[in-house]
Amino acid sequence: MKRLLISIGFMGLLFLVTNCSSTKVVNHSIPIFPKADIAADEEVYIPHLKADRKNFFPETSSETRWVDSIYNQMSFDEKVGQLFMVAAYSNKDTLHTKAVEKLVTENKVGGLIFFQGGPMRQAHLTNKYQSLAKVPLFIGIDAEWGLSMRIDSTFRFPFNMTLGAIKDLKLVEKVGVSLAKESKRMGIHFNFVPVLDINTNPKNPIIGYRSFGENKVNVTEHAIALMNGAQGQGVFSTGKHFPGHGDTSTDSHTSLPTVTATLDHLELVELYPYKRMFDEGLVSVMVAHLNVPSLEPREGYPTSISYGVVTNLLKNELGFEGLIFTDALNMKGASNFRAPGDIELEAFMAGNDILLFAENVPLAAEKICVAYQDGLISDARLAESVKKILHYKFKAGLNKYTPIEGINLYNDLNPKTNQTLQYELYENAVTVVKNDGNILPIKNLNQKIAYVKLGDDTNSSFVSTLKKYTEVTEVSDTNIDSLMTKLSDFETVIIGYHKSDKSWWKSPELTVPELQIIDSIASKKKVILDCFAKPYSLSRILNFDKIPGVIVSYQNGDIPQEVSAELIFGAIDAKGLLPVSINSTLKAGDGITTQKLNRLGFATPESVGMSSEKLKQIETYAQKAIDGKMAPGMQILVARKGKVIYQKSFGKQTYEGDVKVKNSDLYDVASVTKMVATLPNVMQAYDQKKVTLETTLGEMLPLFKGSNKQQMTFKELLSHYGRMQAWIPFYKATLDSANRPLEQYYRKVYSEGFSKRVSDSLYLRDDYHDSIMKKIIDSPLIDKKEYRYSDFTFIILKQYLERVTGQHLDELATNNFYKILGMNNTLYNPLKKFDKSVIAPTEIDTYFRHDTIQGYVHDMEAAMEDGVGGHAGIFSNAMDIAKMMQMYLQKGNYGGQQYFSEATFNDFNTCWFCAEGNRRGLGFDKPQLSGGGPTCGCVSMSSFGHTGFTGTMAWADPETDIIYVFLSNRTYPGTNLSNTLSKENIREDIQKVIQDAIIVK
Repeated sequence: MKRLLISIGFMGLLFLVTNCSSTKVVNHSIPIFPKADIAADEEVYIPHLKADRKNFFPETSSETRWVDSIYNQMSFDEKVGQLFMVAAYSNKDTLHTKAVEKLVTENKVGGLIFFQGGPMRQAHLTNKYQSLAKVPLFIGIDAEWGLSMRIDSTFRFPFNMTLGAIKDLKLVEKVGVSLAKESKRMGIHFNFVPVLDINTNPKNPIIGYRSFGENKVNVTEHAIALMNGAQGQGVFSTGKHFPGHGDTSTDSHTSLPTVTATLDHLELVELYPYKRMFDEGLVSVMVAHLNVPSLEPREGYPTSISYGVVTNLLKNELGFEGLIFTDALNMKGASNFRAPGDIELEAFMAGNDILLFAENVPLAAEKICVAYQDGLISDARLAESVKKILHYKFKAGLNKYTPIEGINLYNDLNPKTNQTLQYELYENAVTVVKNDGNILPIKNLNQKIAYVKLGDDTNSSFVSTLKKYTEVTEVSDTNIDSLMTKLSDFETVIIGYHKSDKSWWKSPELTVPELQIIDSIASKKKVILDCFAKPYSLSRILNFDKIPGVIVSYQNGDIPQEVSAELIFGAIDAKGLLPVSINSTLKAGDGITTQKLNRLGFATPESVGMSSEKLKQIETYAQKAIDGKMAPGMQILVARKGKVIYQKSFGKQTYEGDVKVKNSDLYDVASVTKMVATLPNVMQAYDQKKVTLETTLGEMLPLFKGSNKQQMTFKELLSHYGRMQAWIPFYKATLDSANRPLEQYYRKVYSEGFSKRVSDSLYLRDDYHDSIMKKIIDSPLIDKKEYRYSDFTFIILKQYLERVTGQHLDELATNNFYKILGMNNTLYNPLKKFDKSVIAPTEIDTYFRHDTIQGYVHDMEAAMEDGVGGHAGIFSNAMDIAKMMQMYLQKGNYGGQQYFSEATFNDFNTCWFCAEGNRRGLGFDKPQLSGGGPTCGCVSMSSFGHTGFTGTMAWADPETDIIYVFLSNRTYPGTNLSNTLSKENIREDIQKVIQDAIIVK
C-alpha cells in the first residue's frame, strides 16, 4: 500500500491518505479567513484570549499528578484505546454485551456512547463495563431533549427549536440543569449538547427541530444558557456540529452534505456560536461530516477528517483547547469516504481526540499503531489527546469512580420538578404570530365556538382543556361542503393542526386538502389556527390575511396542548418569539404578547408551592369513603394561585353500577347553590346599592310587612342571625297518610295548572309557591337571638331577586354569571340540556316522589319550585364551581370582567357577629370559631365557602390562595342512611391534606 503525504494549511503538517497511486505534496498556505468586507449591521465576535475564558473545571495539582501517574503506567495499546468511544446498547442481546466487554478488556477503549435501552438495564451494564475497565470509562449519550431520546421510562423535554422561542434564558438554563442531573444519576459524563447549528435552511432533513433557530445570536444565547446549566452541575457539554450543519439539505447519516457558504459567511454566521461558547467555557466540540469547499478544497472530503478544519481552524485559529469528538464514524457521510480503520486513522491525524462510534476498533488501533511506527504520529501527538482525555476523566470524578445506585433510579430520573418546568417552558414558548382584532384571548364566552382537527396525531388534551373554559363543539367531516354546513351556526372556529413529535425528522407540511379546509373556513368564519408542529409547516399557507389568529405551539404533547388552550382563553399571556421564519412576513423574532384574563389555568402542584406526594393522600381518604359506603363516588379539585393543580374523580355514580365518575359529570350541589346562584346576584344588588346592610326584610319584600320578620335586617338575614326556623318539610302537607302525593296537588303528566315537574312523572300545581311563602311568613321565630342556619334565608332572597329584576333566578344566574364565566355545566334542571347518564343520582326516594332521583333536585322544597330554589337546585361539576370560587377569591373579578366591587366582596366575607359566637359571613360560611365545624380547623379566618347536604363542599382561602371543591352523592341510595361522610370528617381531612401539602420554605 502506497501512502500519500499532503501538506495543508498554516502549519504544513503531514497526515496520512490511503489508496493513492502516487505521492504528491500540496501546499495550501492561504489564510482560512482573509479580511472580508463586513456589512455595518453584522456582528463580528472577537474571541477572548485563552486566559480570559471561563473555566468550569480548573486544573489542580492533584489532577496533574493523577494524569501523569496513569499515563506513565499505560502501554502504547492502552493509550490508543483511550481514543475510542464505542457504541453500547441496553436493549440488545448477550452477543452485543460480550462484544462490548471484549472492547473494554482487550482493546482498552476509553469510553462508551449509549443508545437505545432502559434505565435499569443501562445502569447495570454501565456498572459491569466500568468494573472491567482498567481506567474508568467515559460514558456519553446523545440526548438532546433528555434521556428519553435514547432511554425509555425517562422524561422528555422540548426540542431545541421550542426552547429557542423562549425569551427567559433562565428557563433554558434550568433545562440544562435537569439534563445534567439525569445524566449524573445514570453515570453519564458527556451529553452531546448543545446543538449550535443555525438552521437557515427550512428543508434541512436532520437538524430542523434540533436547532434553536435561524438567528445566530438567539441560537448562541440559548446554547450558552443550556451549557451553563449542564456544566454547572459537573456534566460536560459538547457543541455540535462543527463547523455548522444548519444550511444543508442532506442528512449526513445517509450521505455527505455540502455547505456552499463562503468563508465570510462561515465566519459571520456558522462559527459565531462556537467563538462565544469557547469564551463561556465549553468543554468539547463534535466535528461534523460535511463537505465545505470554502474550508477544505479537496472535493468531497469530510470536515471530520480535515486537518485544515480540525487543527488549523478549530484548534489553532479559534484557539479551542477542549476535547474534540468526531461525529459518529459509522455515519455514511464518513464511512462512504473511507473504510473502517482508515477513517479513524485520518480522523485522529486531523486532530480529533475521541473517535466516536468506531466500527472496527481492533483494525483502527492497528492502523494507528502502523502510523506511529512509521513516524507519522509522534509521542507528543498521542500524549496530547490521551492526557487531555485523562484530565477530563479526573474532572468527571473518575479518579474515584463509584457504581450507579439502582435504588429509586426511576423516581430520581423523573422528579416532579420536571413536569413543573415543562409547564413553564411551554407557557413561555407558545407563540402568537397573528392577532388581528385582538381575537386572542377569547373574551366573550357567550358565543358558539367550534373546533376542527387537522393532522394525524392526537388532540384529546387540547379539546378537553378548551372545554374546561366554555362550550366548544368538535366538528368534523371529510367533505368540505358538509363541513361548512355543520359550521354554519358557529361564530369562531379553532383549527388545531396536530402532528406527531415521534417522527421529528419528517416534514410536517400541511397537505393540499388541509390547506383547502383552512381556506374555506377562514373565508366564512373567525379562525384561530393553532399549529402543534414546526413553524415551517405553516409555510405552505400563502396568504394569512383571512386568518386573524395564528398560534405556534411547536409540539403536540399533552402539556403544549393544555397550555395553548389556556392562552386561547386568557389564563396565560403569550410570551414566545418565532425562532425561525415561516415566510417573508412572519419572521424569526416575531411574537405578539396577548392579554391575561385571570381565568383559571393548569399546572403541577410544585409550580405553586405544593407537594404532589402529599396530595396523593387525598386518594386514601377518597377510597376510605367509597369502601365505607359513605359515598359511591366523588370529584375533588384543588387550585392554588389561579392554577388547577389537582382534579380527579373517584368511584362510581352508584354502588351497584359500573359507570365510573368522570370529571365532566354533574352533581346536585345542594346548599352550595346558595353561594353559586343566589349569593352572587344578591352581591350585585348590594353593589348597585339596591340594599344596604341595614335594609329591613319588610323593605325588601312588602309581603313581610306586618310579620314578625319585617324588622330583620339584610345583615341579620344573610348571617343566619334573624331567629328564623331551620326549615319546614313543606312537601309533607301535600302527601296522604301513606306518604303518597295527593291528587289535589299533583298530576302524573304535565297539564294546565300543574307544570312544576318534581320528578319524571310527577307535576305540582303552579300556585303552591304562595303556600310555601305563607308558611315562612307565618312561622314563629326562635326564642333566643343566636346563630341558626336556615334555608328560609335563600328562599326569601330568591323571591327578592325575582321581584326587583323581573327575571327568574335561573335566568339571572345563567345570564349574569354562568355564560360569562364559562360555567356551561352549571344549571338548574340539567335534563333540559344533558343526558341523564352524565348526572350522578342522589337518592332512591321512598317517602315523597317514590322514584330514583337523577337529574332532579334532591331538596324537596326546591323540587316543588320547579327545580329552581334559592337554597338548592344547582347541578355542576368541580371545574365549574372552581371558576365561581376563583372569581370570589379575586374579589369579583374573573376573565377580565368585574362582577361586583372589591368592597362588596369584603363586606360579604366579613364575620359581622363573630363576637356573639356566630361564625357566618353574609351568605358565606366561615371557619368554626371553636369545636367542630365545616372545615379542618386549619384554614384562615378570612377563608369562606359552603357545604351541601348531598355531600358537597366548596372552600377558598385568600391567605393561602387555595380553592378546594368536593362533590359527591353521599345521599345515594337513601337519606335514611347515617351521614358517615360528615361523621368521619372525610371532607375536612382532605382539606387538612391540602393545607399540609403547602411547601414551607
